[in-house]
Amino acid sequence: MHRTIVNVILLVGLFFGLIVLASGMSQWRLPDNQQGYAPEQPIVYSHRLHAGELGIDCQFCHTAAEHGRHAGIPSTDVCMKCHKYVTSSFDVLQQEIKLADEQKRKPETIISDELQALYDTLGLDDPKGPISGDAKSIPWVRVHNLPDYVYFDHRAHVAAGVTCQKCHGPVESMERVRQFESLSMGWCVNCHREATEEGINGQAVNASIDCAVCHY
Repeated sequence: MHRTIVNVILLVGLFFGLIVLASGMSQWRLPDNQQGYAPEQPIVYSHRLHAGELGIDCQFCHTAAEHGRHAGIPSTDVCMKCHKYVTSSFDVLQQEIKLADEQKRKPETIISDELQALYDTLGLDDPKGPISGDAKSIPWVRVHNLPDYVYFDHRAHVAAGVTCQKCHGPVESMERVRQFESLSMGWCVNCHREATEEGINGQAVNASIDCAVCHY
């Protein structure tokens, strides 16, 4: 009887020990797995606002995704297509317009702190003025960075109908972009197998799992 009780206690202890071990292993990562990486950027940029609330298409800013290997980091010229005129949040601008109308004056230019950082980078005293010769590029921090021995071509995936969210996750809901998937070789291979078996958007595809496709 005593031995039975001891065995039960050992089994219960082993069971809970395995649970603790398994929960700890779930946090283990292989080298180069940057899943969840969300670096602070030099200028706070909300994908939730731009891609989510405003519905701006990914390729409006990442113009090279359809025609090039890399999606590309948007140039400040792209930013200024809108922010030459939009200098703060909609609510703040509307409040100033309403107040100016009540006071019978011209609305003042209200600039948010983050957009001021953009204008400072471009050497702009006036958002509507010409970009000065002191303009600098914004040192954005790259989030998704595959190893050098991996070849990935955005245009092939865009042409096949793969959505941006398939690899990058629900970017339109992210205040600060993070690496959503592991982007490991196993994850990519499984995605290619799934695409070959099920197709993409109703279209049959042959997503190769030949090693030379991604490693050459």
